[in-house]
Amino acid sequence: MKIKRIAHLGIAVSDIDKAQEFFNDKLGLSIDHEEMVDELKTAFVPIGQTNLELVQDTNPEGVIARHIEKRGEGIQHVAYEVEDIDQALMELKAKGVRLIDEVARPGAHGSRVAFLHPKVTNGVLTELVEYPEK
Repeated sequence: MKIKRIAHLGIAVSDIDKAQEFFNDKLGLSIDHEEMVDELKTAFVPIGQTNLELVQDTNPEGVIARHIEKRGEGIQHVAYEVEDIDQALMELKAKGVRLIDEVARPGAHGSRVAFLHPKVTNGVLTELVEYPEK
């Protein structure tokens, strides 16, 4: 498995527009891409070769809403860009790593994503992401 970089840090927020005000007005950073991924509203704030991904749930019973209810707003996951997500998942499964997703699913920016269980990643929800070839 080849990890290319940290793709993004996922930040759970209750209100993307309110969060955007802080990043824009206080830090001088701008959202360059917004997208719905299933029931999640996402907004990406680029910083160098990585992004902050603001994630807001549109379902009050959804995974991000539950995360915020339990832990509050803040960093929810770390995403690593991999060269070949299918190969990465096979390697990790063969090594006994507990996977949330055994098969990659669609993500933002036309990517394919899969999550590793935080019980095997020192409590950090970990996402693998493969972007389409440019």
